[in-house]
Amino acid sequence: MMVQQVGSHWPFSLSPLEHGAFVFAGLLVYVLVTRIGHQRRHPSAAIAWVLLIMVLPYFGVPLFLLLGTRKFARAVPRVRSEVIPGDLADAPRWAVQLLATLDVQPLVRCESVDFHADGAASQQALFTLIEGAQQRIDLCTYVLAPDEVGAALSDALTRSAARGVHVRLLLDAIGSRVTSRRQLRALREAGATVRWFMPVLHNPRQGRTNLRSHRKLVVVDGAQVWSGGRNLAAEYFIDRPGAPAWVDLSFVVRGALAEQAHLLFEQDWQAAGGGRPPSGATVLHLQSAASGVPAQWVPSGPDHADDTVYSLLLAGAYQAGHSIVLVTPYFVPDDALLSAWCMACRRGVRLTLLIPVRSNHRLADWARERALRALAEAGGVVLLYPAMLHAKAVVIDGQLALCGSANLDGRSLFINYELMTAFYGREQIAWISDWIERHARLATIYRARTPSLPRDVIEGVVRAVGFQL
Repeated sequence: MMVQQVGSHWPFSLSPLEHGAFVFAGLLVYVLVTRIGHQRRHPSAAIAWVLLIMVLPYFGVPLFLLLGTRKFARAVPRVRSEVIPGDLADAPRWAVQLLATLDVQPLVRCESVDFHADGAASQQALFTLIEGAQQRIDLCTYVLAPDEVGAALSDALTRSAARGVHVRLLLDAIGSRVTSRRQLRALREAGATVRWFMPVLHNPRQGRTNLRSHRKLVVVDGAQVWSGGRNLAAEYFIDRPGAPAWVDLSFVVRGALAEQAHLLFEQDWQAAGGGRPPSGATVLHLQSAASGVPAQWVPSGPDHADDTVYSLLLAGAYQAGHSIVLVTPYFVPDDALLSAWCMACRRGVRLTLLIPVRSNHRLADWARERALRALAEAGGVVLLYPAMLHAKAVVIDGQLALCGSANLDGRSLFINYELMTAFYGREQIAWISDWIERHARLATIYRARTPSLPRDVIEGVVRAVGFQL
């Protein structure tokens, strides 16, 4: 009688040598894709990918090929500009010069800027713009919810399209995955055009579904633009019993910055597979005013060779003379930026961070704890707001204010398509500073506590992996 020898078998019927060759090939693919494609990564992100490919190669290699790209644009030679307009004498020279060397639109002066202190004011301003449109409406958002705000907005856009306004909607395929298809059909039937940014299937960018558009823009006639941090959903605008609207910031700009917003939308529209607008849909060609509100778009994402918002924040941490104020719902900065802020605190800069006591993302709350403890130990003041705070704002030395869509975490700073606006005017900086101060009075001070070993391990895993892909 023959006795079948039972022995151990290598998974997937591969010998250890073949398995090792696959791991080596996977690491080689990582190096080639990263180097040839100029995919500059921070050390923690690189280590996470390498470990994943080494430990789980049959999962890690396909995942990297699917999600690993984070940049499409290549660096180009730049000429450093030393010219700073005379009426911007109070503007931080380091910020103006840095942005002049990055791939962003130049600083312009706008007719006016109106900030919205709450959701009701923001909603009214948005609908007023849409109802007053004469030629075109370009809308870009991460979330268009199937609720009363989404329905009312879709109806307003449908009416505008029906009266001959050229309406285009660019919706993120993941953030707006629950958008009402019935409302979108009504929009299309009225003549509007809808495109999905980075769809899971049939993606013009070869399946890079990890790259999301988090920008918020509504550009009307190329002359006015609504922007900020608000998604188009009820929780950003409407108070409910026991559930007040999320605290957020948005604004309307009139003037040359709006035409730049149209050009930015046009780039994103074409990246999503859209064509050029018809020749009849003209845009006003607005000149930057000789006087007015100085402002500048600071977009970042895979379409920029540099991490522009991150670079500005990092430079600001080292250049700040007396104060840095940060407002964000999610605080998971990388080690370099966190270290720069901690060093700013130690050299005497007063750093204040305002975050919600509990955000709408539990993982983000777990991941932020290490950074909060480090900042508090360095002397930073961390304030916990009692309700959901979704605003994103930064004020440095009272000379520069940033407001827009970028959170202070790895996904926003390195992966997402984001959009911040730099304001240099005293009145606009003062408005944002006063708004932050009013909400800071309602907050409580964060007290750092030593975590238990299991919690410390979980925080480290969530921070290293969850916000690096």
